[in-house]
Amino acid sequence: MKIALYVIAFIILAISPFFGEITLNLKDVLDPTNSANMVFWDLRVSRVLLAFFVGGILSLGGLIFQIIFKNELITPYTLGIASGTTLFTAVAIVFFPMLNITISSIFGSIVTILILYFISKRINKNSVAVSTNSILLIGISLSYFYGSALMLVFYMSNLQENYSIIRFTLGSLDTVGFTNGLIIMVVSAIFYFVVYFNKEKIKLLLICNDTAFLKGLNVNKISLLLLIVVSLSVGISISFVGPIGFIGLVIPHVIKLIYKQSADKLFFPVFFFGGIFLVFSDLISRNLNTDSTLPIGVVTAFIGAPFFVYLLIRRNKKVQN
Repeated sequence: MKIALYVIAFIILAISPFFGEITLNLKDVLDPTNSANMVFWDLRVSRVLLAFFVGGILSLGGLIFQIIFKNELITPYTLGIASGTTLFTAVAIVFFPMLNITISSIFGSIVTILILYFISKRINKNSVAVSTNSILLIGISLSYFYGSALMLVFYMSNLQENYSIIRFTLGSLDTVGFTNGLIIMVVSAIFYFVVYFNKEKIKLLLICNDTAFLKGLNVNKISLLLLIVVSLSVGISISFVGPIGFIGLVIPHVIKLIYKQSADKLFFPVFFFGGIFLVFSDLISRNLNTDSTLPIGVVTAFIGAPFFVYLLIRRNKKVQN
């Protein structure tokens, strides 16, 4: 089954650049004088590259958050990091148009994760670990606060700024050329390296934070390091494509069900299939019969929201048993 999944994944990667509002054929693509060649490389392949690495970052980020907080419902999206990034980006669009939105996105994600971390530690002074319940509730509260603040910024903006904010919040993989994709590829490589380099420490976190502490691991230090690295990577990704939800929730759980292995052995499958999932979602959004390309965030939310409800129901059943 695993081999079949990889075969299907590579087929999706191979065919995705050929389909969209205009279907391309191989003959035209291979002709340098044909406009299809430019569309294929500068618009389609670059888009697939961007989608793959953004999806990988979001899915692996979700897995790392679930490991740190021992809660299968926690992801950068559900903790309000995406909302914080969106708010700070909207503020930059309206009040600081000369500021690069990548800077504002990173700042928003870092501010949010630091708020979450230090408030939860303040609540749980006597605990080595950060309380998962408290941080989830704080994250939900922050999401509502950021949502309200975003609406305030929205009503203070003009029509053009309104469109920019709306388009950003819905998520978009529109890109021309390989610059954005290559930047995200470098970010994802650094992110994956940091996670893999700390693999043994993460393995201890999987057992129990108290056990990891007794074995000499500085739980607070490694947790904060991973949180910051994930937040930076997610913040940079969001600055290019907007907040795309539920990938970090859906993919780690699906991979766990398929592989049935410890989470520390699933870093690559989660990253890889997270990228494939976003490429496939983008393929769907580009080929639906709509007047314009459907925002990618709509597609992932349509798939992810029911899955989130399923996880809630399953979790409640476990608690009752």
